[in-house]
Amino acid sequence: MSSPRILSSALLARVCSADQAASFIQPDMTVAMSGFTGAGYPKAVPGALAGHIEAAHARGEAFRINVLTGASTAPELDGVLARANGITMRLPYQSDPLLRDKINAGEMEYLDLHLSHVAQHAWFGFFGKIDVAIVEVSGIREDGLLIPSSSVGNNKTWLELADKVILEVNSRQPAGLDGMHDIYYGTALPPHRVPIPLLTPGDRIGEAYLRCDPDKIVAIVETDAPDRSNSFSPPDATSRQIAGHLIEFLRHEVAHGRLPAGLLPLQSGVGNITNAVLAELAEAGFKGLTAFTEVIQDAMLDLLENGTLSVASATALSLSPPATLRFAEEIDRLRERIVLRPQEISNHPELVRRLGCIAMNGMIEADIYGNVNSTHVMGSRIQNGIGGSGDFARNGYLACFMSASTAKGGDISRIVPMASHVDHTEHDVSVIVTEQGLADLRGLSPKQRARQVIANCAHPDYRPLLEDYFQRACSNSFGKHTPHLLDESLAWHERYIRTGSMKP
Repeated sequence: MSSPRILSSALLARVCSADQAASFIQPDMTVAMSGFTGAGYPKAVPGALAGHIEAAHARGEAFRINVLTGASTAPELDGVLARANGITMRLPYQSDPLLRDKINAGEMEYLDLHLSHVAQHAWFGFFGKIDVAIVEVSGIREDGLLIPSSSVGNNKTWLELADKVILEVNSRQPAGLDGMHDIYYGTALPPHRVPIPLLTPGDRIGEAYLRCDPDKIVAIVETDAPDRSNSFSPPDATSRQIAGHLIEFLRHEVAHGRLPAGLLPLQSGVGNITNAVLAELAEAGFKGLTAFTEVIQDAMLDLLENGTLSVASATALSLSPPATLRFAEEIDRLRERIVLRPQEISNHPELVRRLGCIAMNGMIEADIYGNVNSTHVMGSRIQNGIGGSGDFARNGYLACFMSASTAKGGDISRIVPMASHVDHTEHDVSVIVTEQGLADLRGLSPKQRARQVIANCAHPDYRPLLEDYFQRACSNSFGKHTPHLLDESLAWHERYIRTGSMKP
């Protein structure tokens, strides 16, 4: 028996079915799985495991597990396990609708976590023992080293900490991924840490392959399945307006000597607005840019191909179906310009601060003082999670948060008197952008920030209401430093829940 993707003769004997591999997982185990933004997640074993869980439930037996990943995965992992009611605790980030509904219904525990914290918290023992790791790779070399897949995420840590390892070898992943990765093994626990020797986004400081003790590998499953592709809509008028405001701001910063002509390394969250911003960078004539970010998405791939971007460092791909095909076709050229790293490096606060990243992320809402909510709808319903936005916002050179000024056909204002949940405090937010305009909050006091946010970012339907709230708060608040009317500060959210609109 041989496989073109499994070249280690010593490991060929461990090739088995997904059903056989899933039998190594027992109730109440903590299972760490690969996957980051729908890339590089296991495609077969989670589904087989869900079948085992459903069978156990049919027999009246309890069977649930704790699931750790890099970030969001796909229906073949989060969806099937949620449908089987097979998860007790999930962390650190998710985007599956069924899983989200289970969390918000109180049927599953969820720990939202800064992505840079996950690996170190696992090493600290905060999550308890990791019983099994299920990791997708694109191949196994003759010497047993593992060729990583389309995401790295926390795979290095999972392989090191887990008692048992199940590998999925996915032949659908391009063979040309071999050599694109940089796996750094120089991290340590306090007090033994040393500086990470990375000075530019393109630096390679580690190894091209993942290591794994072969004695821990209990099963290898061969798959041939695509990643969950993201679909990005062409930029609409609102996204283009937001992008235009931010590009104008960046040009202003270059003109005033606060940014170099090639900017500083870019970090971009996933989504249509950030894709629009990246697309506008080429139109604006920027050259020689770099990226130190979490994901390579469509627009970033475009920038690499047209020369606007010279190099991009990330931990995963997040591409649409057409971009996935282009990536595979151009992989030999892109291999020298894309570096895929563990997320403990791609999101490392020390490196984000050292490189001076420009962070560009979406938001659910912002309040007039610059506090940003990026995770909870109406303060209590989780959407996806904080992801890596906090890693970059607190530590980057600029923290830019973007959103349309309204949602739900105008019934929700994204600019509110007080954020119903705060992920990024006013201390970490540099710039807020909507299609209405941009508020530069640097160097401003709370009341100065409020005037900028209301004037530049609020929708005209809500601007007079915010002005009225702010003026009355300045006169009647308990304190005048950050004026609030506590009996009204969350009234807009309460009104939406009660009536379906924030408008009075």
